[in-house]
Amino acid sequence: MARSFMLLALAVAVVGCAPVDNTTSTTSASPATSTACTKEQLALINPGKLTIGTDKPAFEPWFKDDDPSNGQGFESAVAFAVAGELGFDRSEVQWSTVKFDSAFAPGEKQFDFDINQVSITPERAQAVDFSKGYYTVKQAVVAIEGGKYAGAKSLAELKDAKIGVQVGTTSLAAVQEIIQPADDPNVYNEQIDAVNALKNKQVDALVVDLPTAFYVTAAQVENSKIIGQFSSTGGAPEEFGLVMEKGSPLKPCVDQAVDALKSKGELAKIEQQWLGSAAGAPELK
Repeated sequence: MARSFMLLALAVAVVGCAPVDNTTSTTSASPATSTACTKEQLALINPGKLTIGTDKPAFEPWFKDDDPSNGQGFESAVAFAVAGELGFDRSEVQWSTVKFDSAFAPGEKQFDFDINQVSITPERAQAVDFSKGYYTVKQAVVAIEGGKYAGAKSLAELKDAKIGVQVGTTSLAAVQEIIQPADDPNVYNEQIDAVNALKNKQVDALVVDLPTAFYVTAAQVENSKIIGQFSSTGGAPEEFGLVMEKGSPLKPCVDQAVDALKSKGELAKIEQQWLGSAAGAPELK
């Protein structure tokens, strides 16, 4: 990474990266800093176009109808919202198919940023740059349709449930700290064993992260449903980040775009629309 360039870019991004709220003062910004993150100033893979990568197939509820370009689904909506903050309209965004693992592998990238439920980790951050987190991963409870706890509307209703969970996961910590069931959960070494325990009705409910819950109900356990989702506490939260090539000059601008969407409540609205009750994952309190 050209460290001196990145330090300069980070400095100007605070005042000039993306459109800002009216409450933010920009009177002190010089002409140079106020245009540093305009569309014309960005170093792009394809001039005049913002190239966004994701895997194929693109699954719901992250994308809809296997078509990232339609703006529907959580991550498609987030991607277009970030593009808008950077000054691009829909016609100026193009999508590129990128395998999940290759998105955060070392090396040159053929996208400006990639969006594909990639968790930010220190190991991955050695090979690529991540934006600030655009989604904090929540936990979810999965049960069999028609089961004793399939109609639960609150965490309190799960106190007497026999819960299955994988060892060493944030889900296990969430069960112990948040749900606090009357009996110890059934803890499995592998996630597939916990999934099979639910399938074979050896447990009443399964607790996994929300992205996994969508996969369990869609592909692994017939007649299963997400009872609901909840936020875990304690420890560093797991977050998804937009992936960029290591040393990307776009990072300060993308970070500012994500911050702007958070401060205006847009990311929360997108999450509620695509990952909330409408997606079959109501909030459990």
